[in-house]
Parts: sequence; C-alpha cells; structure tokens
Amino acid sequence: MDPIITTVDGVPGREVTHCLGLVKGSTVRAKHIGSDIVAGLRNLVGGEVKEYAALLTGAREQAIDRMLAEARLLGADAVVGMRLETSTITQAASEVVAYGTAVKLAP
Repeated sequence: MDPIITTVDGVPGREVTHCLGLVKGSTVRAKHIGSDIVAGLRNLVGGEVKEYAALLTGAREQAIDRMLAEARLLGADAVVGMRLETSTITQAASEVVAYGTAVKLAP
C-alpha cells in the first residue's frame, strides 16, 4: 500500500508515532521545440498552453513518485507536510521537486 500523502503536518484521525525524516523526489524537464511553436501560436489567440501543462503535470507526477519511492524505502506509512516547488534551470528546462516528512502512524 502506498504511503498517505498530506499537505498538512499530520494525518487527520491518525497519530504520528515516529518521524523518519525528509523524503524528496525531483525531475528536470526540457521543452520541445514543437511545443514552443504551438505555444507561440496560442499566445496569438489566447488560451491554455496545453503542451506546457501536460509537460508540468508529468513532471509533478514523476517527482511525487520518486518521493514516494524514498518513503517506501524508509517504511513510511505517510508523508506529511508535502510540498511541490518548480524552478527554472535554463530558459528551456525546469526542475520540479516534491518533498515532505516521512512518518510512521499508530495502527
């Protein structure tokens, strides 16, 4: 069973018994030249840039998956205080980081 993920500092209705430490996952994604062309055209007419939205959605999912893999290695029941951050590495690439605190819960 996958660890529970919460953005709050605990799991509602459950007692945290042990703090296992920081867990994190990250990925760096680069834009595709084709996406830039389509995005440029969308800027002319307006609307959501679906190509970039899909790129960032995939990056967030991969970062969370990598964070959960670390949590599983520690035997965590949950990851609390989970956060996502995005930063620009270069003009064409961004990093997405997921992090939180791995914990054990009372049965």
